[in-house]
Amino acid sequence: MSAIDIHRAHSLDKEHARDAAETLAKDLSQQFDVNYQWDGDLLRFKRSGVKGQLDISENDLHIHLELGLMLRPFKARIEQEIHSQLDQIIKA
Repeated sequence: MSAIDIHRAHSLDKEHARDAAETLAKDLSQQFDVNYQWDGDLLRFKRSGVKGQLDISENDLHIHLELGLMLRPFKARIEQEIHSQLDQIIKA
């Protein structure tokens, strides 16, 4: 598996950090047909060929995705989209 591992510092309170994560999850869900669900402050992503999570801490969002063989060619595009979405939703 090929992995995407992104840390993004933020200065949001917990509620706004969770809202930002939800926005990111919705956008990724629409663009890449990814299912997601919350488990406390952990947001889990899953679909055929990809699984991962977004973990919210006090001053950091940590996104870790594992891409299967079929999605490896799209790794750069997926990673770029995550960074782009984070740039828009987190004003750190």
